[in-house]
Amino acid sequence: MDTWGDPLRISLLVAASATAACVAVGTPLAWLIARARPPVAQVLSAASLLPLVLPPTAVGYYLLWLLGRESPVGRFLLDDLGVQLVFTWPGAALAAAVVSLPLYVRTATAGFEQLDEEILFAGRTLVAPWRLFLFVVVPLAWPALVAASLIAFARALGEFGATVVVASSIPGRTRTLPAAIYDAHLAGDNRLANELSLIALIIGFVLVTLLTVALHAAVRRSHGQDA
Repeated sequence: MDTWGDPLRISLLVAASATAACVAVGTPLAWLIARARPPVAQVLSAASLLPLVLPPTAVGYYLLWLLGRESPVGRFLLDDLGVQLVFTWPGAALAAAVVSLPLYVRTATAGFEQLDEEILFAGRTLVAPWRLFLFVVVPLAWPALVAASLIAFARALGEFGATVVVASSIPGRTRTLPAAIYDAHLAGDNRLANELSLIALIIGFVLVTLLTVALHAAVRRSHGQDA
């Protein structure tokens, strides 16, 4: 049984990578949902929330099939690009990102929906849409985006089912903190299980504290715009 150093390092790497993926994919998706017409927004919102209602093991199973040789995507990645995601920490990060994306999108969408329409209308008359998004929308919605990132990071850090199906629990390579706690418990190593659980508790407390600050900032920003 390994010590807590490797699982913590791998978990932080997986969670950070998953959060970066959520920001890259989820931010424009959340903006599209917030600005689209109701039928389109409802379809996009439902699709983005689908991983939230599926068992994490089911998400992992579908990803395992998608990234393996049985699917065209998996064969392309393996044979043409030489990229293997199954049984690797990037594969675990991808699985964690898919599971975390609904929470990021929902939180970011709520932040975008609170923006002042008059400011957005004035911005559209002055700059290109991509400049409006990068230099007006994102700065105005930053508290909500920070909160969404923290939620995604926390969800990715605690993910077990999807990551262990895609990446397994290989010591020093893909064994994350949740997997290490589970393995330590099965091995009867209560000392290590307690240490790992305490580390998870401390990290969770820090993340919840930061999230509370970010949410309060988002509420103050929303009230300031309403005023």
